[in-house]
Amino acid sequence: MPLQVGPCDPWEVDLCCQLPEDLDQAVIDRWTRVASQTLWRLSGMRWGPCPVTVRPCRRSCLDSAPVSFQAEVGTGPWVPYIGTDGLWRNASVCGCMSSSDCSCGELCEVKLPGPVYDVISVNVDGEDLVPEAYRVDAPGRLVRTDGECWPTCQDMAAPSGTPGTFTVEYRWGLPLDESAIAAVSELTCQLILACLPPGTKGCGECRLPGNVTRVVRRGVEIEMVDPTVIFAEGRTGLPLVDLWLKTVNPHGLASPSRVYSPDYRRPRVTTWP
Repeated sequence: MPLQVGPCDPWEVDLCCQLPEDLDQAVIDRWTRVASQTLWRLSGMRWGPCPVTVRPCRRSCLDSAPVSFQAEVGTGPWVPYIGTDGLWRNASVCGCMSSSDCSCGELCEVKLPGPVYDVISVNVDGEDLVPEAYRVDAPGRLVRTDGECWPTCQDMAAPSGTPGTFTVEYRWGLPLDESAIAAVSELTCQLILACLPPGTKGCGECRLPGNVTRVVRRGVEIEMVDPTVIFAEGRTGLPLVDLWLKTVNPHGLASPSRVYSPDYRRPRVTTWP
């Protein structure tokens, strides 16, 4: 499953269609959200920004107290050991499990499901850290840089932002480029035009596929593409939108690819209240 199923923040738009001058801004905002969520799902749920708040768990040095440590069994830079929970893991002989590939010293970091778009706040023991106290290394490692280290454990029963807790609020997803903005702008325009009341300027100019597949006028018969086929293929019938979807999600993935690790503990995410 993805980190969350929406809603994400509305994408930036640059509307290039003729809309009624007295159109309520709330209508534009609503259809911008609909277009953003639609393209987010059709493109594989990888584009941001999507806000999320997590309660991370730090990977401490060798899980603090391994039951056994068989150095003579290891090959290369990794040494297998049995953790306190009875599971086999690989430990780096160059420092600790949280060491980076280029450093033999312990690098204090936590893994954030990503990609990380930006970090909004980091709260430890009820106090927000200054941005200079941490950085983000790809693909989603939050690294402490002020000489301190992230808490090894926290009180999960306590509310976020209170003493004894560790909370990270950030936005995840790939950054939007100009082609993504053009695509969501086109879809937003056409959704708005499709819902204008009859007689309103712009009404009837919507280019989204309808439920008509054949039109006969004055002896001329026009065969149209079946809209159910277009939608079944994950397309919209709009050139900019479908061109963008074809380039960023050519195989029609429903969600980002995932790699599972038996010794990776995902951060806790509160979904209610």
